[in-house]
Amino acid sequence: MSETMPTAASSISAVRPEWTQARRIVVKIGSALLADRASGALKTQWLGSVLDDVAALSRAGKQIVLVSSGAIALGRHALGLPKGPLPLEQSQAAASVGQISLAHAYQELAKARGLTAAQILLTLGDTEERRRYLNARQTIETLLSLNAIPVVNENDTVATAEIRYGDNDRLSARVAGMVCADCLVLLSDIDGLYTAPPQSDPTARHIPLVTAITPEIEAMAGDAGTELSKGGMKTKVEAGKIALAAGTNMVITTGKVMNPLQAISNGSTVTWFLAGTDPVTAKKRWIAGQLEPKGQVHIDAGAERALAAGKSLLPAGVTRVDGAFDRGDAVIIRGADGREIGRGLAAYGKADAERIAGKRSGEISDILGFSGRAELIHRDDMALSRI
Repeated sequence: MSETMPTAASSISAVRPEWTQARRIVVKIGSALLADRASGALKTQWLGSVLDDVAALSRAGKQIVLVSSGAIALGRHALGLPKGPLPLEQSQAAASVGQISLAHAYQELAKARGLTAAQILLTLGDTEERRRYLNARQTIETLLSLNAIPVVNENDTVATAEIRYGDNDRLSARVAGMVCADCLVLLSDIDGLYTAPPQSDPTARHIPLVTAITPEIEAMAGDAGTELSKGGMKTKVEAGKIALAAGTNMVITTGKVMNPLQAISNGSTVTWFLAGTDPVTAKKRWIAGQLEPKGQVHIDAGAERALAAGKSLLPAGVTRVDGAFDRGDAVIIRGADGREIGRGLAAYGKADAERIAGKRSGEISDILGFSGRAELIHRDDMALSRI
């Protein structure tokens, strides 16, 4: 079947600063866009156009993370499985076959454009359990720092019904929050949110901007997906709740054109969901007010001055560690006079933190036997009171 598709739409609306100023962008690509509905084959030409867009955004200094469905859709075609819902074990088998094809396609198409693609497979526990969350986040951060393009998918080969997301809309929102993305793009089969399903209601009106997800907005979202895609507009609105709570703006736009990300830059029809705050502020608010501290870190006057200047907390400035905390737990930061000056997420558990307290960062690997983070608490994982 021909892959002929429309080109990016001509400019029909102003491009929002939430797009032009976004530094880190997560893009969700669904199965219905990746796999041909009739043949089940990968739409290579279309995916290549997406990676053309990714290459252009990367050259412009932006960091891109892709959250891609498609493994089950490709695998079921290769295994000759019937259309329609599959039993869990057949879905897992299809995913194990399809993941190879999908990863190879991303690798080859990225390489042809001077990009390096990396595959990351996640389950629900990887974004819910603190230690696994931190490990996944650090992997993605490292890949981005090395100018690679992380391609994230749900690990359908091992995920059971109890630990699955079930759709990559919500997974992409979790990933966007995990990496403090400025913008989440959901490529859909329609160009945004409507007051009613536009396929069946000729009076449906397009909603260009959503500043709060109200019951009225939720009522506009339909449930329907395709046989290749579990997610409908309902899951996209639910993803919006997750993204906005994390301070990430979200945009729903059509993926049924070539170069769909360039189309956003050209002013194509979209629906923007705007967060009330930025990702860093949202994260710091979460650290300061929603996490129960598991311990305390006491610091000297020099470290206190460094924090006031916007620096991270290094082990050298730590004088004492109290409590029982693991890596990733929230801890209270106390100044030399004992007052609370902030809270943060510890990069080391208590036992290791005690061993490196007062030591230079360059000594960490010799003391602990492995190369950990230079900071005990990174400034991005810290919410300070007035110092």
